[in-house]
Amino acid sequence: MNLVIIVAAGKGARMGIDKLWLPIEGVPVIGHTWRAFDRVNEVDRIVIVARDDRRQDIVDLVEKIQVTKPYDLVSGGRERQDSVWNGIEACPKDCDLVAIQDAARPCTHPDLIQTCFLEAEKHGAVVGGQRITDTLKRVDDSLSIETNVDRERLWSVQTPQVFRLPLIKRALEMVRSQGRIVTDDTAACEMAGIPVKIVPSEHPNPKVTYPNDLPYISWLLANASRDG
Repeated sequence: MNLVIIVAAGKGARMGIDKLWLPIEGVPVIGHTWRAFDRVNEVDRIVIVARDDRRQDIVDLVEKIQVTKPYDLVSGGRERQDSVWNGIEACPKDCDLVAIQDAARPCTHPDLIQTCFLEAEKHGAVVGGQRITDTLKRVDDSLSIETNVDRERLWSVQTPQVFRLPLIKRALEMVRSQGRIVTDDTAACEMAGIPVKIVPSEHPNPKVTYPNDLPYISWLLANASRDG
């Protein structure tokens, strides 16, 4: 069984509002993300990790977006990694591969999802990402440039991040036992000495972070719909 954990328990601190429930073409951001994974053959079951005050909203959303795959609703934790852990704890024993997805990435392309699952079968731990093409600079506290940063081997990692269940469980157990905080799940694997392979994303896969992200994401979703 392949399972997806959609992490939707954040509070939208940067926006000051709950960005996952901002509407795009009549559907909240989280609804687009959920629907994207519901349509992929490699996904058997979905776990939504959300705040308790959003539980009824999640239940109501199911009918609105007409998802068909079985799902579980799990309470979020204090930190992102705690929410992921709660989702991991909800995985059935026959789960083989588990994908972890930020609910704020509604444009994740099905090709990337499928390739991540296929590569995770081979390598055990993978993450979608894109090569950094911008010129990078390191600056000081006054925002004055200190030096150029070589971008040759730098990638921006995204989600999904797909793992064999025992690997990510071991990595998160180590992080939790040491009281560390990680910003993504590949960082937990790095600490545990588990190699992670990058899967290049050939399509835009932005994350809703600021209000001015919404027009671009709305355009991407609209064009994806036209392309089928």
